[in-house]
Amino acid sequence: MAALATLLNDGADLAEVTHFRGCLRPGACHITNRQQRQVQLLHHASGVILPWRGVPCGTLAPALTFMVPSAVQANYRARFGQTQALLVLLMFGFSVMSYFDRTIMSIAGPEIMKEFAISPTQMGWVFSAFILAYAICMIPGGHVADRLGPRNTLTLMGLAAALFTALTPLGGNAFLGFLGVAPLLIAIRSGMGVVSAPLYPACARMCAAWVPAVHQGRVQAFIIAGASLGGAASPLIFTWLMSRYGWRGSFYIAAIVTALLTLLWSSYVRRLPRGAEHSAPARADSYSWRRLLLNRNLGLLTFAYFTLAYFEYIFFYWIYYYFGEVRHTGFQQSARYTTVIFLTMMVMMPLGGWVSDRLTQKFGSKLGRRAVPIVGLTTGALLLYLGVTAESSGVSTILLALAIGFTSMCEGPFWALAIDIGGAQVGAASGILNAGGNLGGFFSPVLTPIVAGFAGWSWGLYAGSVMVLLGAVACWFVDPPTEGASSI
Repeated sequence: MAALATLLNDGADLAEVTHFRGCLRPGACHITNRQQRQVQLLHHASGVILPWRGVPCGTLAPALTFMVPSAVQANYRARFGQTQALLVLLMFGFSVMSYFDRTIMSIAGPEIMKEFAISPTQMGWVFSAFILAYAICMIPGGHVADRLGPRNTLTLMGLAAALFTALTPLGGNAFLGFLGVAPLLIAIRSGMGVVSAPLYPACARMCAAWVPAVHQGRVQAFIIAGASLGGAASPLIFTWLMSRYGWRGSFYIAAIVTALLTLLWSSYVRRLPRGAEHSAPARADSYSWRRLLLNRNLGLLTFAYFTLAYFEYIFFYWIYYYFGEVRHTGFQQSARYTTVIFLTMMVMMPLGGWVSDRLTQKFGSKLGRRAVPIVGLTTGALLLYLGVTAESSGVSTILLALAIGFTSMCEGPFWALAIDIGGAQVGAASGILNAGGNLGGFFSPVLTPIVAGFAGWSWGLYAGSVMVLLGAVACWFVDPPTEGASSI
């Protein structure tokens, strides 16, 4: 083991490292507790996350290779196998259903408003109830992901989200009418926000343990792109479901699908080696909430994400209404336009992660992680302005789709930066990032109709352009940590 330490510290050629890898395969050698401790000390000294606790010694070979500099390390970091692909696909599924379950409220909104005589402002509070609870619980949710592990966290989140989706029709229950429809819906959607909060911090924690850093930008973008697919699918699928089963029955169907996905996740992750996501115990000097909350880069990044979320949530909650009621396209055509917008978002979001990864590999993280957000936010602001001023609804749809497409390209780089900045507190740092983002998401559904009431719907949407321009300025001042280092 001492010789192995020398190899790791001084560098080694492939043959030497392969010899030690062979000794760590099952049955090839016996590793004592003292030797295990030595490897763990190597892990602490290098700052590398090892899948250590509860993992068979045969799986240490790739982990140790991960610590080795030169070609061996580069080869390992570039690997993305079937296990990673299936994990990412399931987390993508969670992202799809999470946004499907939250945006179907906006699809059912016009029916609920007519049935119970709820004003647009009251409905805005119903929409924002989810976002406020989601944002408030985001930092605790990230801490839960760090403590319980992402496997258990995502399982509990999925089952609870299915439950609250199924409870949503209670808001229109005649037996509970004395409480008021709007207050009931606000309470139920608040509960939905609480249980959904750990979703993306838990996914980030899972990716930090299982996905090589060189793939983080595109993987994070792909997972969050599930939000776009959920948003794109909800107008068409939920409108069709409501035509057959009513808005109440449609919520029950969404709840069942969410529960089935969660059971599939639980079944798969039980087969994986235990403890991989807990393999980086935080050291006292790094596990500091004060340092995390006062970190300049994380603060700037969180503010920029606030502006991005404000922009995106205009689309999530009001673009369907905007086309149907402001441009008078009718709700069937509005559903088609909304679907085009979210499909564009879904396609361009992973593209932003891929571009960011390539730029980071070529020019370093300072340029690679910042370039996409600065360009994407600025371009999105301009395209939204042009889309609102366009006379043709078809042209407006194209411009607005490109607007949210360019801004959504920033999602992957933002989350990759949060993982880099977070160090041992990936879940908590991601929770802070997403909390800031969802504060923007909370204000967006409420302020948009208020601004529109005073200055017209055009200015209600222009406010999103102003926000993301401020976000682009904040991104300019972010100074990302170098690869493998944490700024905490």
